[in-house]
Amino acid sequence: MTEFWETAFNDKLEMWGMNPAKSAELTKNFFLEKSLKTILIPGIGYGRNAQPFIENGIKVSGIEISKTAIELAKKHYGNEMTIFHGSVIEMPFGYKEYDGILCYALIHLLDSKERKKLIQDCYNQLTENGYMVFTAITNKAPNFGKGKLIKKDRYEFHEGAKIFYYDQKSVKTEFNNFGLFEINEVNENQPMYLIKCKKNEKNTAHNNV
Repeated sequence: MTEFWETAFNDKLEMWGMNPAKSAELTKNFFLEKSLKTILIPGIGYGRNAQPFIENGIKVSGIEISKTAIELAKKHYGNEMTIFHGSVIEMPFGYKEYDGILCYALIHLLDSKERKKLIQDCYNQLTENGYMVFTAITNKAPNFGKGKLIKKDRYEFHEGAKIFYYDQKSVKTEFNNFGLFEINEVNENQPMYLIKCKKNEKNTAHNNV
Protein backbone atom coordinates (compact mmCIF):
# COMPACT_ATOMS: atom_id res chain seq x y z
CA MET A 1 0.00 0.00 0.00
CA THR A 2 2.93 2.38 0.61
CA GLU A 3 4.04 2.11 -3.01
CA PHE A 4 0.45 2.38 -4.28
CA TRP A 5 -0.25 5.65 -2.45
CA GLU A 6 3.21 7.15 -3.01
CA THR A 7 2.80 6.58 -6.75
CA ALA A 8 -0.75 7.97 -6.70
CA PHE A 9 0.20 11.19 -4.91
CA ASN A 10 3.33 11.63 -7.03
CA ASP A 11 1.35 11.28 -10.24
CA LYS A 12 -1.86 13.08 -9.30
CA LEU A 13 -0.85 15.38 -6.41
CA GLU A 14 -4.04 16.96 -4.98
CA MET A 15 -6.13 14.33 -6.75
CA TRP A 16 -9.38 15.07 -4.91
CA GLY A 17 -9.08 18.86 -5.03
CA MET A 18 -8.87 21.10 -1.99
CA ASN A 19 -12.49 21.15 -0.89
CA PRO A 20 -13.19 18.89 2.10
CA ALA A 21 -15.46 15.89 1.67
CA LYS A 22 -19.10 16.19 2.67
CA SER A 23 -18.45 13.71 5.49
CA ALA A 24 -15.69 15.96 6.90
CA GLU A 25 -18.06 18.93 6.97
CA LEU A 26 -20.79 16.86 8.66
CA THR A 27 -18.29 15.53 11.19
CA LYS A 28 -16.94 19.04 11.85
CA ASN A 29 -20.46 20.20 12.72
CA PHE A 30 -20.95 17.18 14.98
CA PHE A 31 -17.59 17.65 16.75
CA LEU A 32 -18.28 21.36 17.29
CA GLU A 33 -21.68 20.50 18.74
CA LYS A 34 -19.90 18.19 21.20
CA SER A 35 -17.22 20.85 21.95
CA LEU A 36 -14.30 18.63 20.93
CA LYS A 37 -10.87 20.29 21.02
CA THR A 38 -8.42 17.72 19.63
CA ILE A 39 -8.84 15.18 16.83
CA LEU A 40 -6.86 12.56 14.96
CA ILE A 41 -7.31 11.85 11.24
CA PRO A 42 -5.75 8.51 10.19
CA GLY A 43 -5.01 8.58 6.46
CA ILE A 44 -5.00 12.37 6.36
CA GLY A 45 -3.55 12.60 2.84
CA TYR A 46 -2.66 16.17 1.88
CA GLY A 47 -5.00 17.57 4.53
CA ARG A 48 -8.14 18.66 2.71
CA ASN A 49 -10.38 17.02 5.33
CA ALA A 50 -8.47 18.70 8.15
CA GLN A 51 -9.32 22.15 6.82
CA PRO A 52 -12.83 22.59 8.32
CA PHE A 53 -11.56 21.55 11.76
CA ILE A 54 -8.53 23.84 11.69
CA GLU A 55 -10.71 26.76 10.59
CA ASN A 56 -12.90 26.20 13.65
CA GLY A 57 -10.10 26.05 16.21
CA ILE A 58 -9.90 22.26 16.59
CA LYS A 59 -6.32 20.97 16.92
CA VAL A 60 -5.63 18.31 14.28
CA SER A 61 -3.12 15.47 14.21
CA GLY A 62 -2.90 13.01 11.34
CA ILE A 63 -1.30 9.80 10.14
CA GLU A 64 -0.21 9.39 6.51
CA ILE A 65 1.65 6.63 4.67
CA SER A 66 2.81 8.81 1.75
CA LYS A 67 5.73 11.23 2.21
CA THR A 68 4.58 13.11 -0.89
CA ALA A 69 1.13 13.66 0.63
CA ILE A 70 2.72 14.95 3.85
CA GLU A 71 4.83 17.43 1.88
CA LEU A 72 1.69 18.63 0.07
CA ALA A 73 -0.05 19.07 3.43
CA LYS A 74 2.87 21.14 4.73
CA LYS A 75 2.75 23.28 1.60
CA HIS A 76 -0.93 24.07 2.10
CA TYR A 77 -1.21 24.18 5.90
CA GLY A 78 2.31 24.79 7.19
CA ASN A 79 2.63 23.74 10.82
CA GLU A 80 -1.06 23.99 11.65
CA MET A 81 -1.22 20.25 12.28
CA THR A 82 1.04 17.38 13.31
CA ILE A 83 1.33 14.48 10.85
CA PHE A 84 2.93 11.16 11.75
CA HIS A 85 4.52 9.34 8.81
CA GLY A 86 3.54 5.68 8.66
CA SER A 87 0.77 3.19 8.10
CA VAL A 88 -2.40 3.21 10.20
CA ILE A 89 -1.73 -0.49 10.70
CA GLU A 90 1.22 0.58 12.89
CA MET A 91 -0.92 2.67 15.28
CA PRO A 92 -0.56 4.06 17.84
CA PHE A 93 1.95 6.81 17.05
CA GLY A 94 2.53 8.00 20.59
CA TYR A 95 0.01 7.45 23.34
CA LYS A 96 -1.87 10.72 23.25
CA GLU A 97 -5.65 10.55 23.56
CA TYR A 98 -7.97 12.60 21.36
CA ASP A 99 -11.48 13.95 21.85
CA GLY A 100 -12.43 12.77 18.37
CA ILE A 101 -11.23 10.70 15.44
CA LEU A 102 -12.27 10.98 11.79
CA CYS A 103 -11.29 8.05 9.59
CA TYR A 104 -12.42 8.92 6.07
CA ALA A 105 -12.63 6.37 3.21
CA LEU A 106 -9.81 4.27 4.64
CA ILE A 107 -11.12 1.28 6.54
CA HIS A 108 -12.56 -0.44 3.46
CA LEU A 109 -9.03 -0.63 1.97
CA LEU A 110 -7.93 -3.02 4.74
CA ASP A 111 -8.39 -6.72 5.26
CA SER A 112 -10.46 -8.18 8.10
CA LYS A 113 -7.62 -8.38 10.63
CA GLU A 114 -6.39 -4.87 9.80
CA ARG A 115 -9.88 -3.37 10.04
CA LYS A 116 -10.37 -4.91 13.48
CA LYS A 117 -7.02 -3.53 14.67
CA LEU A 118 -7.71 -0.05 13.27
CA ILE A 119 -11.08 0.19 15.04
CA GLN A 120 -9.55 -1.01 18.31
CA ASP A 121 -6.54 1.31 18.01
CA CYS A 122 -8.75 4.33 17.30
CA TYR A 123 -11.04 3.47 20.22
CA ASN A 124 -8.03 3.11 22.52
CA GLN A 125 -6.84 6.64 21.64
CA LEU A 126 -10.15 8.31 22.48
CA THR A 127 -10.59 10.27 25.67
CA GLU A 128 -13.39 9.26 28.03
CA ASN A 129 -16.68 10.01 26.22
CA GLY A 130 -14.76 10.76 23.00
CA TYR A 131 -16.24 10.14 19.56
CA MET A 132 -14.94 8.39 16.47
CA VAL A 133 -16.45 8.69 13.01
CA PHE A 134 -15.67 6.36 10.12
CA THR A 135 -16.79 6.56 6.52
CA ALA A 136 -16.88 3.30 4.58
CA ILE A 137 -17.98 2.43 1.07
CA THR A 138 -21.21 0.44 0.79
CA ASN A 139 -22.25 -2.45 -1.40
CA LYS A 140 -24.47 -0.02 -3.34
CA ALA A 141 -21.32 1.27 -5.06
CA PRO A 142 -21.22 0.71 -8.85
CA ASN A 143 -18.05 -1.40 -8.65
CA PHE A 144 -19.37 -3.81 -6.03
CA GLY A 145 -19.02 -7.36 -7.35
CA LYS A 146 -16.63 -6.31 -10.13
CA GLY A 147 -13.00 -7.27 -10.52
CA LYS A 148 -11.16 -10.05 -8.73
CA LEU A 149 -12.95 -11.60 -5.75
CA ILE A 150 -10.56 -11.62 -2.79
CA LYS A 151 -12.95 -12.72 -0.06
CA LYS A 152 -16.66 -12.28 0.66
CA ASP A 153 -17.63 -8.67 -0.22
CA ARG A 154 -13.99 -7.78 -0.98
CA TYR A 155 -12.86 -7.14 -4.56
CA GLU A 156 -9.80 -5.85 -6.40
CA PHE A 157 -11.13 -3.69 -9.24
CA HIS A 158 -7.99 -1.56 -9.66
CA GLU A 159 -4.66 -3.32 -9.23
CA GLY A 160 -3.32 -2.78 -5.72
CA ALA A 161 -6.59 -1.48 -4.27
CA LYS A 162 -8.64 -4.21 -2.59
CA ILE A 163 -12.00 -2.86 -1.43
CA PHE A 164 -14.30 -4.30 1.23
CA TYR A 165 -17.89 -3.21 0.59
CA TYR A 166 -19.95 -2.78 3.76
CA ASP A 167 -23.60 -3.49 4.38
CA GLN A 168 -25.60 -2.76 7.53
CA LYS A 169 -24.81 -6.17 8.99
CA SER A 170 -21.03 -5.92 8.55
CA VAL A 171 -21.00 -2.40 10.03
CA LYS A 172 -22.76 -3.65 13.14
CA THR A 173 -20.57 -6.76 13.34
CA GLU A 174 -17.35 -4.72 13.29
CA PHE A 175 -18.42 -1.67 15.33
CA ASN A 176 -21.03 -2.87 17.84
CA ASN A 177 -18.46 -3.48 20.56
CA PHE A 178 -17.04 0.03 20.19
CA GLY A 179 -19.96 2.22 21.18
CA LEU A 180 -21.73 2.28 17.81
CA PHE A 181 -24.77 4.53 18.07
CA GLU A 182 -25.54 5.83 14.58
CA ILE A 183 -25.25 4.74 10.95
CA ASN A 184 -26.15 7.20 8.20
CA GLU A 185 -25.81 7.12 4.44
CA VAL A 186 -23.89 9.92 2.74
CA ASN A 187 -23.22 10.25 -0.97
CA GLU A 188 -19.68 11.31 -1.76
CA ASN A 189 -18.25 10.24 -5.12
CA GLN A 190 -19.45 6.81 -3.94
CA PRO A 191 -22.27 5.76 -1.61
CA MET A 192 -20.81 5.67 1.90
CA TYR A 193 -21.84 4.90 5.45
CA LEU A 194 -21.12 7.57 8.07
CA ILE A 195 -20.52 5.51 11.21
CA LYS A 196 -20.49 7.14 14.65
CA CYS A 197 -19.21 5.61 17.88
CA LYS A 198 -18.80 6.93 21.41
CA LYS A 199 -16.31 5.60 23.91
CA ASN A 200 -18.12 3.78 26.72
CA GLU A 201 -21.46 4.37 25.00
CA LYS A 202 -23.85 1.45 25.57
CA ASN A 203 -23.19 -0.93 22.71
CA THR A 204 -26.46 -0.50 20.88
CA ALA A 205 -26.74 0.70 17.29
CA HIS A 206 -29.62 3.03 16.47
CA ASN A 207 -30.07 2.80 12.72
CA ASN A 208 -30.91 6.15 11.18
CA VAL A 209 -30.66 5.07 7.54
